Amino acid sequence: MKIIDWYIIKKYLGTFVYSLSLLILVVIVFDISEKIDTFIRHHAPLHAIIFQYYVNFIPYFVNLFIYLFSFIAVVFFTSRLAGNSEIIAMLSSGISFRRLLRPYMIVAVFLAVFSFLLRGFILPITNHNLRIFMNKYVDVLTKDNQRNIHVQLAPGTFAYVESYNVKRHTGYRFALEKYKGEKLVYKLNSNKIVRDTVAHKWVIYNYYIFHFNANGSQRIQSGFMKDTTLVLKPTDLYKIKHRYEEMNYFQLNRYIREEKARGSLSYKRYEVEKYKRYAAPVAILILTLLGVSLTSRKIRGGMGMHLGLGLLLAFAYILFMQISDVFSTQGNLSPSIGVWIPNFIFLVIALFLLEKAPK
Repeated sequence: MKIIDWYIIKKYLGTFVYSLSLLILVVIVFDISEKIDTFIRHHAPLHAIIFQYYVNFIPYFVNLFIYLFSFIAVVFFTSRLAGNSEIIAMLSSGISFRRLLRPYMIVAVFLAVFSFLLRGFILPITNHNLRIFMNKYVDVLTKDNQRNIHVQLAPGTFAYVESYNVKRHTGYRFALEKYKGEKLVYKLNSNKIVRDTVAHKWVIYNYYIFHFNANGSQRIQSGFMKDTTLVLKPTDLYKIKHRYEEMNYFQLNRYIREEKARGSLSYKRYEVEKYKRYAAPVAILILTLLGVSLTSRKIRGGMGMHLGLGLLLAFAYILFMQISDVFSTQGNLSPSIGVWIPNFIFLVIALFLLEKAPK
């Protein structure tokens, strides 16, 4: 490591930490002004506000803006170096542009690893603590009511619930079907199904059971109440909003495997999040390369022109990311492809600018 390497590393990290810290302070001030009435109304203690809410609030915003501010930091201080003719001096002394990139990429790799660990392991813990506080002192936001819920309990066994009341632990218009191959052999219909939270089993009310025989005949049973040990969890009947935010890397992969095995389509949003946890750290590397290549040349307009172009590219990246997110979640685009499209596009732009950068 040369003196020039340490100089660039300190500039990169210093600008990144300073700019991100300023943003977080501004966000916290606005958040306090917005939620102060709610905190007072729900008698939230100051200790909980500081240590349970804002301490866990900060990692969320660090993760949200880390790739964007790494890019802005590179654009800002590299443009300043170019404006002061420092980059020209470095290149004139015999340092190649690729050698000049080394300290930038060292910091980018460090931030990428930090981003992966933050998003995959640290953030799920802080998000869980944050939700506990939000549910207690702000608003209950974990439950997401759904209708017409289909669940595969086992191969050939399917359950249907028209609606589920989380507070009452009650599902309405329940149906259970069993298939042998493609043939229906068993069907249960009932008005409602209630979770016994003590015995951890389900109680079915006003039910009809149809047994379909191989010869085409059928047998019908009915009753008012029936205990059953269905392999059905209450969490199968409602969704926790953005539940993936509380899952670490291993929990997320396990959830996706379980949902795929059950034939559920809800895994798609989680699969998008899975690939984002890979793509976001790589984005830091690509945007760092792009930022250096864009701002290393001294141009008319100086830092203002570089910052303008940098912000334009940053917002373009966010736009591409949001579009690919929508198509991956709600369309037919594979999450493994959709999430990586913005990175691929901006890698091409970065390599083009790298080729045009001063040598």
